[in-house]
Amino acid sequence: MLKCRTVWKKLAPLARTSSTLCRQNVRKAGLNNGRIPTHVPTAHMSSGLPGGGGDNLKYALLVGAASIGGVAYVSKLTMIFPPWAVGSTPASLKLPSHAPYLLLGGGTASFAAARSIRARDPGAKVLIVTDEPDLPYMRPPLSKELWFSDDPSVTETLRFKQWNGKERSIYFQPPSFYINPEELDSVENGGVAVLTGKKVVHMDVRGNKVKLDDDTEISYDKCLIATGGVPRNLQVIERAGEEVMKRTTLFRKIEDFRSLDKVSRNVKSITIIGGGFLGSELACALGRRSTESDLEVIQMFPEKGNMGKVLPEYLSNWTTEKVKKEGVKVLSEALVKSVTYKDDKLEIHLKDGRLVKTDHIVTAVGLEPNVDLAKSGGLEVDSDFGGYRVNAELQARSNIWVAGDAACFYDIRLGRRRVEHHDHAVVSGRLAGENMTGANKPYWHQSMFWSDLGPDVGYEAIGIVDSSLPTVGVFAKATAKDTPKAATEESGTGIRSESETEDTATSAVASVTPAPVVENKDDYGKGVIFYLRDKVVVGIILWNVFNRMPVARKIIKDGEEHADLNEVAKLFNIHED
Repeated sequence: MLKCRTVWKKLAPLARTSSTLCRQNVRKAGLNNGRIPTHVPTAHMSSGLPGGGGDNLKYALLVGAASIGGVAYVSKLTMIFPPWAVGSTPASLKLPSHAPYLLLGGGTASFAAARSIRARDPGAKVLIVTDEPDLPYMRPPLSKELWFSDDPSVTETLRFKQWNGKERSIYFQPPSFYINPEELDSVENGGVAVLTGKKVVHMDVRGNKVKLDDDTEISYDKCLIATGGVPRNLQVIERAGEEVMKRTTLFRKIEDFRSLDKVSRNVKSITIIGGGFLGSELACALGRRSTESDLEVIQMFPEKGNMGKVLPEYLSNWTTEKVKKEGVKVLSEALVKSVTYKDDKLEIHLKDGRLVKTDHIVTAVGLEPNVDLAKSGGLEVDSDFGGYRVNAELQARSNIWVAGDAACFYDIRLGRRRVEHHDHAVVSGRLAGENMTGANKPYWHQSMFWSDLGPDVGYEAIGIVDSSLPTVGVFAKATAKDTPKAATEESGTGIRSESETEDTATSAVASVTPAPVVENKDDYGKGVIFYLRDKVVVGIILWNVFNRMPVARKIIKDGEEHADLNEVAKLFNIHED
């Protein structure tokens, strides 16, 4: 055990934990027949390891057997806790000075680009640089499925059950998928390496290189900027002082999920400010949890109803009632005037005189695209939409591309846009990766986005969905199979966009079933909402209608005027039982 302590001191810069934890974990490993401890804090090991074990756990068994030898234990342990899979890349690591493909940002867009690059250039050497401590992961489950997990250790495992019952990790790949950054220069068949905990602070476009926050410089042949964005806060909260700020969550990352989960178990009241996708999803998730405890969940927003900027008013109002049934106290047309901390409570003063007392605030009022590199890189930021301005091929310069939330791109069908959704990150990241390898493809494949308000109400959308546009909604009576849960049970997938984006609709065939009259006009069980601009459909929401997105995509791609949208709605077979 003394030798373990000595060895662990040498490993401390890598694992950032204590010798006590080392002793406990070695002891546990012995008691568990040599298996790797199941409760290694992910702050020290951003595992993404499959819960079922597999090769990683077999390898850990070798660690247990070899740990008696001291030196062998060090060698094996540094591979179990590789520097690119822990909280931050240690300073002692020899960073590559050059990366043929350099991807800035460790989110969905970067991972999609890396996968696309490797598919077209199998020997490609790809380096991802991220300021987060984690390997690339998907964000949607942080506000969706993870909250519905029955596993008490879900904040550590970050594994969740999809509505179809299948389990998966939020990490795209386990650590074994990635190569050691030190080996990027020498690895024969290329690979993808990740530098975690490193921030790019300067971009030299002429010199084709970037500088990290530790003054390290890395040159590149081709570079992708996929730096995403940071959550916006309300100025009244930022000005309210430290006591208010430390009781406020800006929800975006894994650490935010862990923090809010802990808060929700230790306070009596949480108030969510924001009526958009994130705010409504978190309200429903916490509301469902409130039925099992005494937690009060309040959601407030300036619009008249949930997702009022997206849904037509009648559907927004109907959705608000659904959210209330999830155990949420909804305050609409609520404009925050000030926030103070008094008598161990946060007091939210609204402009109409209402006063809300709560223990914790979650601010979900949108995202600010991260364009920190615009100045040093001489890159253009769009004055209307924000984000780096790029062309239809997602290029900002001849060898610089931008994808994901940070890209303001030219959509050849819908014009200049910036999109902040998971599937757009997949689509744009993939396209950028293809173009970085010489494909020269324009952006035409419309990404979709989806939101589930629990397992019974969900929708998928595509194009420009803005409640200020004229809309036409066609609805039908819903059946038991018209829910997100039923749809994923049938399709076998939970993160709908990952499989969905590969599908295309070459020809749409309308249902021959006549459209029945929906007697109860307030029952919006399932349907299609068309968003129009100059009489042309530019956006579509499928409300509790699933696996029809290729049809919606084709309608927008065709860009035609339609005399009767009731007939177009038949293409989605919404009147079938």
